[in-house]
Amino acid sequence: MTTEATHPSTSASPTARHVWTRTRGIALGVVLLLAAAVAIAVIRSDARHGTLDPRSADRQGSRAVAELLADGGVDTNVVTTLDGARAAADADTTLLVAAPDLLTPAQQRALRTATADAGGRTVLVAPGSPSVERLAPGVTADPANSLDSALSPDCALPAARRAGTAETGGIRYTTTHLDADECYPSNRLATLLRIPEAGGDGTGDTVVIGAPDILFNDRLDEQGNASLALQLLGSRPHLVWYLPTLSDASAADPDDQRSFFDLLPSGWLWGTLQLFIAAAVAALWRARRLGPLVPEKLPVAIRASETVEGRARLYRKANARDRAATALRSTTRIRLAPLVGVPLTQAHAPEALLPALSAHLRRHGDGQTLLTLLFGPPPGDDAALVSLADQLDALEREVRRP
Repeated sequence: MTTEATHPSTSASPTARHVWTRTRGIALGVVLLLAAAVAIAVIRSDARHGTLDPRSADRQGSRAVAELLADGGVDTNVVTTLDGARAAADADTTLLVAAPDLLTPAQQRALRTATADAGGRTVLVAPGSPSVERLAPGVTADPANSLDSALSPDCALPAARRAGTAETGGIRYTTTHLDADECYPSNRLATLLRIPEAGGDGTGDTVVIGAPDILFNDRLDEQGNASLALQLLGSRPHLVWYLPTLSDASAADPDDQRSFFDLLPSGWLWGTLQLFIAAAVAALWRARRLGPLVPEKLPVAIRASETVEGRARLYRKANARDRAATALRSTTRIRLAPLVGVPLTQAHAPEALLPALSAHLRRHGDGQTLLTLLFGPPPGDDAALVSLADQLDALEREVRRP
């Protein structure tokens, strides 16, 4: 065994170019995934920015409605908290809830309590089930949406009759209130409801709209959208535009302490279980034995020096001097045994190999030295290991010398 020379790179230490060649595919895939994630995030943020916000001039903002109402003497105030919406509920105010489904059940019940007897108007934009059942008791959302967006009023509500056809098609509703105005029906189910409040002074009501299209900037000039929006929102001198947010402190419901798994839909849980079962079956399939192991020739020839160097590097990295010394001594004994007339089956037996070596060597009386050299303890450091390799090499040369 020779000492390790210093080289800039060897077969056991890949260069930076080799590392880049092996990993560039993975790096490219990661970059593409990050770029796609950023692009999707940007697209979705642009699409949702300012939706139903009376301060936004985006296509799906509602600034045009607010400015038209301001020209008619109706002032618009934006609130983002439940406390602000509850404080604004009175007989001279129209309260528009832009996203009722974002409210927690506790928030919906609190808002309903504040508006029930206030005498004003509450406008709910596309509430789903069960949100509409809490905010407008007696109203149920149908699971199937309307196939048409532009619908005819087909009701006695003056605002709807004056507006004519409007784009209210979306969620459809049924109600148990006999005095409710059921307008813009789709397959006999209304997409706009006006429900008078039973309590208070009789002037309050709740309006449920199945779609927000009549409030969008880019849809306001279509059909009778502008007329219907202005009449529904301009019946009181004040309009409070409630934009619910998840950061509202009232969203923390002490009665709704659910775990992470409770928030997952049941379909996700069943899907995850199926994935685990599929992974287990695939692991069993790939782990099955197809027969005994068959030796296979290497596709390329590897030089013995590279194999020796690679194994030596592994031994050195693991500080396995005992294994290296054992390998050197074992190989030396196997090569020496035929030279001194000892069968290979007894090459590792000191009582058979050492007497034959002593008789073959020119010097005598060194049996103890041969025993330590060929069967001794492992070296204590690298220098002793190198010295052992040199001594074994010298011994083999001496035995082979004629």
